[in-house]
Amino acid sequence: MQQIIKITQILNDSAVILRNLDSMDPNAPDTPSRRPTLSQVAKAAGVSEITASRALRGSSSVAKQTRQEVETAARALNYVPNRLAGTLAGGTSRQVGVVLPSLSNIVFADVLKGLETRLERDGYHPILGISHYDAAREEHLLRDLLSWRPAGIVLAPTAGNEATRALLHAAEMPVVEVMDIESDVADMAVGFSHRAAGRSMAHYLIGRGYRKLAYIGHDISTDFRAVARLDGFKDGLAEVGLTLAHSLVLSGPSSVPLGREGLAQLLSTATPPPEAVFFSNDDMAVGGVFHCQTAGLSIPGDIALAGFNGLSIGQALPTPLTTIASNRERIGYVAADHILRSLTGDTPPKITRIDFRLVPGSTA
Repeated sequence: MQQIIKITQILNDSAVILRNLDSMDPNAPDTPSRRPTLSQVAKAAGVSEITASRALRGSSSVAKQTRQEVETAARALNYVPNRLAGTLAGGTSRQVGVVLPSLSNIVFADVLKGLETRLERDGYHPILGISHYDAAREEHLLRDLLSWRPAGIVLAPTAGNEATRALLHAAEMPVVEVMDIESDVADMAVGFSHRAAGRSMAHYLIGRGYRKLAYIGHDISTDFRAVARLDGFKDGLAEVGLTLAHSLVLSGPSSVPLGREGLAQLLSTATPPPEAVFFSNDDMAVGGVFHCQTAGLSIPGDIALAGFNGLSIGQALPTPLTTIASNRERIGYVAADHILRSLTGDTPPKITRIDFRLVPGSTA
């Protein structure tokens, strides 16, 4: 019944708009552009231009019924607001610039999901750039986004450079750096300590009785978070008088094939072989699992494996992966919330910790 009432209301609204459109002066001079104007939307909805403008911005000062009529008119005319003109005229941008290193796996896609969920609840939208872990590209994207005067910036930094840091410190808008809380924070940061995460995995593996431990990673020259995890892992070993038995860092971005290649290479040269291997992330660790299956190695009987990120693919393996899970979607949500709170005059904390958790799994 509610659906029938809703459809009837839409039909009634459309009929009113069509009558208003028919009442427009057919002899009015043609405008230079075929793009519908705010004036036409206002006339079709039977309201003033300023009311139409406020309604399309979602202003609470406009009655719900009026806002619906204006929105229906805008849809009927295929009207798209000129947000840039509004910003230049002193209005507020509804976009938040977001720069992430990658979307090739679920890690940063989860961060983006959390951002979108919170921003869209208040009528804001993310504008996304991908740096591909390239510091120069990150700086270029940041400069471009800042030139459009967004409402705020969310950044998951790469190794970064001085120019990028200077841009963040000078930005006259809320800035949130995500996924790490131990770097030089320009404004606000939401995430966790990657060094502590690496140390936690070392403690866990040592507690399980492993003493000959190895590390396999992707190219970490631009991924300072992976470097921090490795340093933390070494710290955890040093606390009980141990050092890494073997360490292998392969060129190229992390991937399942690279992890498989890495474990095959390590086991072909390491004498004696390690008892357990900590991978830079779950992608790489899953590749290690595939190598063991091919080579007929028992996990964790012949060798134990551990990763980082807590990806669903690792937990879907016949032998669930031992890993550390980061609450990435929550990190994105809180980062967006900090931006929106700042825009209302609130002062969110400079550092917000969204802690990781160790997932025991069955591979170690």
